[in-house]
Amino acid sequence: MSFPDPAFSSLPAIAPEARAPRERGAGVAAPAATVDAAEDAPDRLSQDPPRGAFTKGAQKGQQTRAAIVEAALALASHKGLEGLSIGALADVTQMSKSGVFAHFGSREELQISVIREYHRRFEEEVFSPAMSEPRGLSRLRALFERWVRRVSVEIDSGCIYISGAVEFDDRPGPVRDALATMVGTWHEALERAIGQAVEEGHLRADTDAAQMLFEVHGLILALHHDARFLRHPGVLARARAGFERVVGDRLPVAHAAATDKARTAPATARRAAPGR
Repeated sequence: MSFPDPAFSSLPAIAPEARAPRERGAGVAAPAATVDAAEDAPDRLSQDPPRGAFTKGAQKGQQTRAAIVEAALALASHKGLEGLSIGALADVTQMSKSGVFAHFGSREELQISVIREYHRRFEEEVFSPAMSEPRGLSRLRALFERWVRRVSVEIDSGCIYISGAVEFDDRPGPVRDALATMVGTWHEALERAIGQAVEEGHLRADTDAAQMLFEVHGLILALHHDARFLRHPGVLARARAGFERVVGDRLPVAHAAATDKARTAPATARRAAPGR
């Protein structure tokens, strides 16, 4: 996917053949991702640019830029992408404003660099580890569980995917496009995982992957809201229970019956125990 400004054209390029089957409106650009690392495409949500030979000066420049992005990510996690500024980063990194500016050129490019870095870390912590699970329901569960864990450690700092959507939902431009691309890439990965669970017979053949994705995403939004804003206890357990209900509603009949029997067996045994 390309952007109007060439400076922002190196965002993740996802193979078109990895897209999950899904109808889209005309003229809407569709980010895509693969979930099945072993069979479908490289096990990445994003594709890193090729590495060339760097001089020592270039390597130092890359290290400085990485340090700035690290500081910017920490700042954006607490103050939002709109809280980023060349001046604020100069103070945090103890660099001159011109020094910070030389690495990014604009506040907009700085914000997009932060989005890319957040996406890279999200991929490493959530997406990639789940690829070790067998395709199907086990992998889908692993993706959701790791997503929940990621949100749970972001309660005090905030999720850039979620906070960024609030900041840029009505503000067209490269920053919004970059953020929407990253979120869309992740959603495509989840939708494909749902589709694979259907293919494996773990979910009913008539499962609407887009609808299931909508419900699962809703659980994450509710978790983030109730934990971060309302400070309600027990929200992680509620999110996990909600996911199992979403899955349970789509299990094949035989599987669902076996699951219900397993759940009711302990209660039945307690009622039948002597002395009760």
